[in-house]
Amino acid sequence: MQTEPKTRHLNATELIQVVLDPDSFTSWDEPVIDPDPNDAYREALAKARAKSGADESVLTGAGRIRGHRVVIVVSEFTFLAGSIGLSAADRIVGAIERATAEGLPVLAGPASGGTRMQEGTLAFLSMVKITAAVRAHREAGHPYLVYLRHPTTGGVMASWGSLGHVTVAEPGALLGFLGPRVFEALYGQKFPENVQVSENLFNHGLIDAVVTPDQLPEIVDRALTILSRPAGTQTPATAPATLLTRPVAGTDAWTSIQISRNPRRPDLRQLLAYGAQDVLPLNGTGEGENDPGLMLALARFGGQSCVVLGHNRPRPSQETKMGPASLREARRGMRLAQELGIPLLTVIDTAGAALSKEAEEGGMAGEIARSLHEMVGLRSVTVSVLLGQGAGGGALALLPADRTIAAQHSWLSPLPPEGASAIMYRSTEFAPAISEAQGVNVAALFANGIVDHIVDELPDAAREGRAFCERMAAAIAYELSTLAAVPIDELLSRRVAKYRGMGSRH
Repeated sequence: MQTEPKTRHLNATELIQVVLDPDSFTSWDEPVIDPDPNDAYREALAKARAKSGADESVLTGAGRIRGHRVVIVVSEFTFLAGSIGLSAADRIVGAIERATAEGLPVLAGPASGGTRMQEGTLAFLSMVKITAAVRAHREAGHPYLVYLRHPTTGGVMASWGSLGHVTVAEPGALLGFLGPRVFEALYGQKFPENVQVSENLFNHGLIDAVVTPDQLPEIVDRALTILSRPAGTQTPATAPATLLTRPVAGTDAWTSIQISRNPRRPDLRQLLAYGAQDVLPLNGTGEGENDPGLMLALARFGGQSCVVLGHNRPRPSQETKMGPASLREARRGMRLAQELGIPLLTVIDTAGAALSKEAEEGGMAGEIARSLHEMVGLRSVTVSVLLGQGAGGGALALLPADRTIAAQHSWLSPLPPEGASAIMYRSTEFAPAISEAQGVNVAALFANGIVDHIVDELPDAAREGRAFCERMAAAIAYELSTLAAVPIDELLSRRVAKYRGMGSRH
């Protein structure tokens, strides 16, 4: 039997009091109309109201979270296990539709056993109209945030509980499709322990974080600070000194490759730590995969909001390379950027994608193709950064963008030069000459119109980590702010033309 969490779980009113700014909550709830209950159901409803102090299994309204005006939809589990009947569904739909009309973000806090058995199939089908309301809200470009509480199962978990742009959960919460008690009754055996708990869902990339109720306001504040400040609302940044009209000279390709492989070279983690503000890490694909080869986050650079996705350099003890799940997580980030109307920043720093049985069976080639497909046509501002190594399809999948920034000693090639040498000469000793001939370094990439903006290294980023990251961050802020003023249709045509005509600039 699954172990119950030992912490006390807040009811709906208590959660509202903890999460919202004091005295900011206004209820949107109208009196409910019960769906012609029989005597037994009528008695159950009366007992639920007496026990919970609520008139239905959800409370809705608007308030402020650290100054952000937010619509809140919260389950009351003590009311018939938070189950959703027709009246509760109408209340949820009404709140979400009003939030959409008023352009407000929604914070959903489900804690429910699912649909209400006393109302049968009609209650079950009400998950469709709730999902439709969430879809319309998301398609309008408004944030939909979810805080999964103990327990959330059944139709609620399979609809409005699993549709968040950002989804976090209560520690130790029971979260799953089929509750363990139902599983045991149906199949005559106990469900495995510690599977349907929030920490396990986090480990499998299904949720973004595990936080206590008192930590939730900070998460919501950080998310909405980023998501409610789309690029273009601020004065364009002044062109930084890093904006070069011609590349720096004097470094051959092989030297840059060796410099880029220094384990002390700043990576994406340090770029975010030293150069970004309001960083909110996300986690996994949201579909059961979590590959350490890629980082996904929301962040701001110089006041410019963006979705960040990029390669994680392996830690010294790690041997893993970017697998197909990384690109599925990347495409989650691409969808977030397009749906929420904020720019996408990709950061490339990879020695190559994973070459393994698991990568092939996981569809690595297809995931690269689908990432390219998304990047080329993404209806959002896009900026890519060549931060260090840029080998193979793993680099290519994140490259196509409106503007590409490159660190002075970054590079881009079809394979690591040693691999190209092995193909051509059955030996790796020709790697230096091949890297020069292939034009993999920044000077060649700039000359061929692939790189637009170069950030110098003095003399290499590994020896000036913070200063380099600050220069790179300034370059990113400049490009994001400059692109914000360009209509998206113009950006798309420019993006395609850039790659169609590459190699023509001399």
